Formats: sequence, C-alpha cells, structure tokens
Amino acid sequence: MSTITGYPQAAINSKSSLFSSIRVIIETAFYGNNVQVIEHLAQAYQLAANSPGTIVTDLAVSHTEELKLPKDSKVLVFNDGEIVGRTAAARRVIGEPEINQVKYEKILREAIYQSRTRQFYHGEVIVGLDQEFSVKAHVLIPEGFENNLYSYLLNFQALTAEIENEYQHSQTYHEGDLYIFADPEWQNPAFPDGLVLIDAVHNVAAVLGLRYFGELKKATLTLAWALASRNGFIACHGGLKQYQFPSHHYTMAVFGLSGSGKSTITLAKRADDVVTVLHDDAFVISKTKGSTTALEPAYFDKTQDYASDDPTIASFLTCQNVGVTLNDSGKKVLVTEDIRNGNGRAIKSRFVTPNRVDHLDDKIDAVFWIMKDDVFPPVVKMNDPILAAIFGATLATKRSSAENIRNQEEVDQLVFVPYANPFRVYPLAEDYQAFKELFEQQNTDCYILNTGFFDQKKITPEITLKSVEAIAKKQVQFLPLGKLTELSYLPIAGFSERFNEVTYQERLYQRLSSRNQFLQEQAELLGGYHELPAEATEYLERLLKKLKK
Repeated sequence: MSTITGYPQAAINSKSSLFSSIRVIIETAFYGNNVQVIEHLAQAYQLAANSPGTIVTDLAVSHTEELKLPKDSKVLVFNDGEIVGRTAAARRVIGEPEINQVKYEKILREAIYQSRTRQFYHGEVIVGLDQEFSVKAHVLIPEGFENNLYSYLLNFQALTAEIENEYQHSQTYHEGDLYIFADPEWQNPAFPDGLVLIDAVHNVAAVLGLRYFGELKKATLTLAWALASRNGFIACHGGLKQYQFPSHHYTMAVFGLSGSGKSTITLAKRADDVVTVLHDDAFVISKTKGSTTALEPAYFDKTQDYASDDPTIASFLTCQNVGVTLNDSGKKVLVTEDIRNGNGRAIKSRFVTPNRVDHLDDKIDAVFWIMKDDVFPPVVKMNDPILAAIFGATLATKRSSAENIRNQEEVDQLVFVPYANPFRVYPLAEDYQAFKELFEQQNTDCYILNTGFFDQKKITPEITLKSVEAIAKKQVQFLPLGKLTELSYLPIAGFSERFNEVTYQERLYQRLSSRNQFLQEQAELLGGYHELPAEATEYLERLLKKLKK
C-alpha cells in the first residue's frame, strides 16, 4: 500500500522517524470508544441529511450510482456563522522557527481531553488518484458537523472495496497515513481566531475552533503536498488541463489563488476543441517523469458566478454558506451569486467535466502564473528558467472572499504569494529549485497571465481564454517587453504597447524592486527558512540595472 496504516510491533518505538508526540496525541484520539467509524458514503449522507441545521433541498444529486449514494439523494446545504472563509491567522506549523512544540503539545492534549464526552465520526479517504501518488487520510469530526464529514468524503476519494484494492497496488512510501483531528467547538481565549496545528513531517493536523469546511480540505492538502515534496513530486496549488488538437496535444498548468480565475481558465472549453481536465485546485508533478496526478475527484468551487438556473448546479453535491428559497413550484432551491454572504461554496462532482482524467503521463508544455499585477499586459512570456522560477516565487495577486480577512483594506492590496500556495510548510527554496528544474530540464514554457487591469482597462476572462487557446494552438508571436528581452508580451488589440516609454519603465522598475525587496525580506524571516539562492536576487538586480540605463 502507499502509506502505512499498521506497523510491525518492533517498529513502534521512540527511534522511529514516523512518530512524534504530536502525531501520537492526534492518532490516539481516533481509537476512543466515543468514535464511530463511517463504513460507506451512503451512511455519511444519511447522517448529514438528518443533522440539525441541514437544509435538504429539492435538487436531486446526479450520478448517484457512480458516486455510491442513495438514489434519492438531494443537494444538502449547511451554513456557517460569522466566518465563511479560511483564517490564515490560525495556522501554526510544527518545525518552523519560533514555534514552541511543547506549548502546542499541551494545548492539543487538553483539547482532545475536553472533547472526550462527545460523539465523533472517523472517515477515511484516499488523497491522490493514481497508483503513482496515492495516500490514505483519516479525519475525526464531532457530532453536529456531519455535513463537513460528508463533504470531506465527497471532496476526496471515499474508500470502497474497489478503491481499496487499487490503493493496495499503489507506489509505497515510508510515511504514515494522514490524520486530521477537528473540533469546531473548541475555544481558547489565547486563540480567538482558532488554531490549525500542522505537523507536516509526521502527517498530522488539528483544526480547532473553526467551522469552515475549507479548513479541513486545505489542512489535508497541506499534509499531502508536503509528503509529495519529500518523495519526488512538485506540490501544485493550481489547475491543469490538456488541449487535444488534431496536430498535437498541449498540456498546461495555471497557478493562482482563489478568485484569480484559476478554475475559470482550467475548466473552460470550446465546442470545437477536445479538452481533458485533470483538476482545478490540487495536483502533483513527478520530478522524474513529468507526469501529473490529481489529488481530489471533486471540486470545491465558488458559487458567486452561478445563477440559480445555471445548468452547472446539476453537478452540485453539497453547498456551504449559500441561501435557499422556494421557486414557483414550491421547491427548495439555491440562492447563489453570494447574495447571502461572500464565498458561497459547493462541492461539485467530477461529472461536471465530461473529459475528466485523474492522471496524465504527458509532460507539461507550459506553466501560467496568474497575477493581478497591473504593470503587466494581459500575457507575458519569460525567456529564462531562473526568471520563470523567480516570478513564481513572487506571484503577485489580491486577496479574495475565500479568506477570512480582519482588515478589509487588505482585500485590494497587491500581495506576493509564492507559487500561489499559502499552504506550503517546507522551505521556499525547495519549490524554487523544483520549478526551475521543470523549466530547464523538461523545456516547459512559462507565462504570466494578468487577470486584473492593465493601463486602467479590465482584462476580461474572454481575452485571457482566447490568448491561452492561441498559445496552445501555437498561433502567437511575442515581442520584447521594452528594454527587457528576458520578457516578451503578446500583442492584443485595445491594449497599449508603450513599453519603451519612460513612465512605463519606471513603473516596471518599481514593481521589480518590490519583488527584489520581498525576496530579501523573506530571507531574513524565520532564520532563513524562506531564503532563495543568491542567483534570484542577483538576477533581479541585473534587470533593474537594465531599466536604469
């Protein structure tokens, strides 16, 4: 099997690298007599449908037979309270400098002790949908939060006899299974934002005081990505699809935060194209083969762009933080478009994408960094692997309603999120080197997609999608971006091309300086934990000198 569930008796000791105090504290909770093991997905559906606060809509779930659900299953809605997004302030990573492990061991032991009088449910899933990368994850969720349990089993791959058999023949890793303990009702005055405790080296996490389902999803992916990085893969918070033209195939990956357009670009297709989708949020790339594997069968998607009569709703399985009303036939239906609150979400089944695959052997032809940096025209190509890796490490974007942000002024501020992955729990240099090697050794092209504004003009999804398809069809010609031959741009009608003008060169200089300063600041944080090789800042400084000539 892929990861280790049961250990030889002689291997269970303090010398084993697979155990830590945090791991043992969390895993032990799974064996209490207040824990009920969920045997199948239909059982989880019934628990969720009968849970207080659940709304059982009149929208039928499609493909129930394939999903192993009751034939009469309906779309379930469950809404949180004040918080409807991820809370970055709650996150603590064991092993990072300045994190006192002994302190968090005590907090965790007390949290689990306080939960002992309540009923919990133990669910099992597979993360990674191919024998090349496949790991087992366990989640423990208390009574009253059955909807999160059900959504978790839907979002990842719930175990069946067939899946278990496939899993047993997967690539083996010397790693323990993933364990995630969750108690949304936990309270501690020292942690008003809740606590997400990650011990990625030992594949365990605790999500305390947080109701939002996305916390469970991202905690699990955080552990899976870290495990993947240790075992020869590049961890990717992005989308991947393949165009299959008569003359050639074109495989492309897009990286961006929620709300950047990542899902729109990944899932978009044209009537005259055959498009195969791997996933729009989480996958891994084999460093040796260049092949890719999706981590999840389903999609956790925003509902803000779907009207109540959108045909995509036929693929919904559960919804979080959306409204419900009666239609003119007296049926309970959804109120979407973020009318109730920001960041309404739905678990969508894999059947929303007809040409869905879980694994691609083909190497990636291009990586697209999605940014909302108004210094760049709609599409920019990087002509050097080092520069391509640098721009990934300084991916500039804006916050969205997917995050629980206390200071709303931050929503419109440009921020750097390396490789669009705020869930990385290992040194930044590892991602930098991995992507640099992808560009160097596998001849993968790299582009920036600006999905915000350029020259005060909105770059629409139609412009972005048309540009991407033209690149995939090899029907484009790029021109040098002013003085910097290391960058080139795609001419697009309606957007200015005054890249040699002094005012533009000054703006570009300022934005590259910000990136250089960001990398220098990162190098000083946490004892160099986020430091990149010197070649990164040296490269940016050469570009800055060019712009000053």
